[in-house]
Amino acid sequence: MDNTSDDKLTRASAQVADLLAILDGDVPVPSTSSQNQSEPPSPAPEIEPIPHENNLLGGLYDDNISHTRREDSPLIISQEDNARTEIPENDSLRRGNRLQGPPIDTYFSDERIQIPDVEDKIFSFRKLWAFAGPGFLMSIAFLDPGNIESDLQAGNIARYKLLWVLLSATVLGLVMQSLSARLGVVTGLHLAEMCYRQFNTVPRILLWIMTEIAIIGSDMQEVIGTAIALYLLTSKMLPIWAGVLITILDTFTFLFLDKYGLRKLELLFGFFITVMALTFGYEYVVSAPPQDEVIKGLFIPWCSNCDRNALLQAVGIIGANIQPHNLYLHSALVKSRDINRTEPSKVREANKYFFTEAAIALFISFLINLFVMAVFAYGLFDKTNADVYELCAKHNFTMGTDLFPNNNNTFTADLYNGGIFLGCSFGFVAMIIWAIGILAAGQSSTMTGTYAGQFAMEGFLNLQWPRWKRVLLTRSIAIVPTFFVAFFTSIDKMTDMNDTLNVLMSLQLPFAALPTIAFTSNARIMGEFKNGRFYNFVATVLSLFVITINIYLVSLTVSDIVRDDVPSTRKLIIAFVAIIAMLYVIFCLYLIIYLAIGMGATSLNKISFIAKYIGGPVDRSLGIENTTTECNS
Repeated sequence: MDNTSDDKLTRASAQVADLLAILDGDVPVPSTSSQNQSEPPSPAPEIEPIPHENNLLGGLYDDNISHTRREDSPLIISQEDNARTEIPENDSLRRGNRLQGPPIDTYFSDERIQIPDVEDKIFSFRKLWAFAGPGFLMSIAFLDPGNIESDLQAGNIARYKLLWVLLSATVLGLVMQSLSARLGVVTGLHLAEMCYRQFNTVPRILLWIMTEIAIIGSDMQEVIGTAIALYLLTSKMLPIWAGVLITILDTFTFLFLDKYGLRKLELLFGFFITVMALTFGYEYVVSAPPQDEVIKGLFIPWCSNCDRNALLQAVGIIGANIQPHNLYLHSALVKSRDINRTEPSKVREANKYFFTEAAIALFISFLINLFVMAVFAYGLFDKTNADVYELCAKHNFTMGTDLFPNNNNTFTADLYNGGIFLGCSFGFVAMIIWAIGILAAGQSSTMTGTYAGQFAMEGFLNLQWPRWKRVLLTRSIAIVPTFFVAFFTSIDKMTDMNDTLNVLMSLQLPFAALPTIAFTSNARIMGEFKNGRFYNFVATVLSLFVITINIYLVSLTVSDIVRDDVPSTRKLIIAFVAIIAMLYVIFCLYLIIYLAIGMGATSLNKISFIAKYIGGPVDRSLGIENTTTECNS
């Protein structure tokens, strides 16, 4: 009897010891040797397998370890695997235990591009070709219909004076996109997935909403561009509203093209870019603007005698080129390459080639945008409607004489009448070539916008949704207001929508840029690949500049509305806009404080309010901590 009691006491003591060891992190599961063999083991909680990915220096995801997870629980590693690894310290448990595996990969679910293992002391074109693809898909956002319209209006309003803004916006876009790509390469997680792990629920949902607004706004521009292109290509036989409806069908057609292989899809995007380069390059050659004026506009950062419209156009260029959803897109696209993240040299190599590819892609996109801006700067700056009407009449181009009034009002260019102007100047072929370029811009940006939307939804919400449902929702939201504007108003209102949407992109930019800088500045996430001082300075100044300009734009818009509206509604308008602006500034301040903590200002966490509601990037298992060497390339 005493022996039996001693045996029970011994087994109970062993089980308690094993349980304490689990809580201390010494072992992952209780030892089976201490359990009563006659009793069946307790059933384990129901868990589901998740995909995993090797992380730098054996961080969160390791190819040699099979992970399982339970909702709101840390990673569970089997006892067999425990001999090979330790569970990393995980501060994120206090933020809701959101350490879950990455969602199903949207863009590269069936294949990953293998990187050739060849000797390259400095550079290898064979490796560059293997890495080429994500940067060109990312560059599509720099060439969407919103960008094209922003370019032609900038030339129309300020001639060559805003070319330096275009160049600066492209360079700054390259800086931000390189940070986005580096985040995906180093951590194996794209920006939305990282936000899911690092932010509390409320700011995470707000970031997702802001991203969706930007994606829907971009989608509306793509719908407008495609509809106008079809209107021109059919010589006005297909109404604008019908072109808007057609965009639903072509979107679903392109959705299934990636089933033919990742490389073929990337080549299709390359084809679209080639079409835009040839069509808009043709317009540049036949119009032949003075090259000395173009060069002067590129490298003299000044805008003498520029009015408010020119300032708004400059902001529109920034918003059109540095698009918030593009940062989420690029950080996910780089995951399509098979990179060994356990070797820092391979990660460093991937960063180098992805940066090189992005620089080449954005240089091409810059040239295309330059072509458009220079063509309309040369042909339309300071021109009146009468000037353009006489040009159309001279060449007997009836589409122009029927469209443009013969008066002395300043000519205002948009995607549609810009194409008509090219037809008046250089013939019907020039107009058709312009329309083909716009169509290529609309179709290519439609596809990349679809991927960006699904990456955002999967990352922020950890929600896998069939792509056709995702596209149907986004495109429906984009089409409804666009259809009503096209059906019930004139085509000029479509231009007004494009202008508003470009400003909307600028308003949304801080909600993607600030988290990107915060994550890539944090050594615990990025290790030796964290941002250097140069990157931090440029990216932070850009973000603060955009926020300041946005506040100024809102104040201008409100003043216009108040001045034009009836007195009875002015107070309501001012109150509504003031509330929205206040919320905007508060959320930006939240992200700025979060960014400062990520850059090393940990003393802010001593403030109890900040420590409780803001904090900083805390999930140490997502990166490496054993080095703080800065990477400036």
